[in-house]
Amino acid sequence: MIQIGTKAPEFKLFNTEKKEISLADYKGKNVLLLFFPLAFTGTCTAELCAIRDDIQNYNDVNAVVLGISVDSLFVLAKFKEEQKLNFDLLSDFNKEASTAYYSIYDEFIFGMKGVSKRSAFVIDKDGIIRHIEVLEKASDVPDFKLVKETLSQL
Repeated sequence: MIQIGTKAPEFKLFNTEKKEISLADYKGKNVLLLFFPLAFTGTCTAELCAIRDDIQNYNDVNAVVLGISVDSLFVLAKFKEEQKLNFDLLSDFNKEASTAYYSIYDEFIFGMKGVSKRSAFVIDKDGIIRHIEVLEKASDVPDFKLVKETLSQL
């Protein structure tokens, strides 16, 4: 398991523009890492659109928002376009980042295996985890008030 105060696991994933993104790219910035189960589902859409609408508050605390799911980068590109999301979505199609962050269901709805759990991680500018919230119920959303409080203290 990973814990608050430990180094965040590194990852390299492709964004919707087919560019490889790594956590190391954001050294010197705070990162809000959001794992979500599936694009185009109700709770995921509501959660990510709420972040979109509140992006200035994250920008104000020098935070980059990255959304990660096991959807393909092509599905995520369509989702990002339709929802007008103003932050990167990264494809964890091979489930490596979700597994490294212990944010993966063994079994999800309809017998799907290896779907990302809804999770929020705040990572500081030095790559240290400052907040962890991994939710078992996909219909729950992270406590974004607490996430913003954590970010504002960094």
